[in-house]
Amino acid sequence: MITSKTNPKIKNVVKLQKSSERLEQNRIIIEGRREIERALACGFVIDTLFICNEIVKESINIKANVIEEVSLEVFEKIAYREGSDGLLAVAIPRYSNLKDFKPKKNPLIIVLETVEKPGNLGAVMRTADAAGVDAVIIADPRTDLFNPNAIRASIGTIFSVPLFACPSEECISWLRENDIKIYCTYLKASIDYLDADFREGSAIVMGTEATGISDIWVEAADQNLIIPMNGIADSLNVSVTTAIVVFEAIRQRRNS
Repeated sequence: MITSKTNPKIKNVVKLQKSSERLEQNRIIIEGRREIERALACGFVIDTLFICNEIVKESINIKANVIEEVSLEVFEKIAYREGSDGLLAVAIPRYSNLKDFKPKKNPLIIVLETVEKPGNLGAVMRTADAAGVDAVIIADPRTDLFNPNAIRASIGTIFSVPLFACPSEECISWLRENDIKIYCTYLKASIDYLDADFREGSAIVMGTEATGISDIWVEAADQNLIIPMNGIADSLNVSVTTAIVVFEAIRQRRNS
């Protein structure tokens, strides 16, 4: 059992809390049994599994290259969240190139431009999994794809949906090459999202809550969309907006 917070393995996990360190080591942190099991089910490899038996009250059957038991004090040092279930994994990420992705006929794609908040990314991935979208593309990302907070917000669904990151120009070219229409949520020169036709190949593009989508996407859009607001707010949280538009697309496809 590891009981010292200065143990080299523990010190390295603490280092992995920084995005730059995760990228350099090509490792990610996954906390929680549900999230770890979903990562394994989706083909991710667990390099090291840390278990705090003072918290874990049931038998664990999780495949990992190395399993380390740690004390409660040590686990609290490496845990990200309060009320943890006593399991934390260091895993090997899987990254895919958008150019290699071959979508099915009439795919439904979510594009997030310059997403900054890991919680928003995670919430959108949860929607993507629930709706069964074909892929999520992060254009010009400002957070690493497998940020621990994104994993937590997604409850592990971030591993189940094809996820890509690339520059906006590359994303737009790929969408055009695959005959996928671009629908951007935009407050100007837009139609009601209920009047859009999502039954063919469609990419639903979301910008940041602070600045919206950039000019390159506005110009590339086949149609700009708006969700009418009836109160004093002029917009919704990006994850909520995504869910509303995506499930309208799903409704249309089921009824077509």
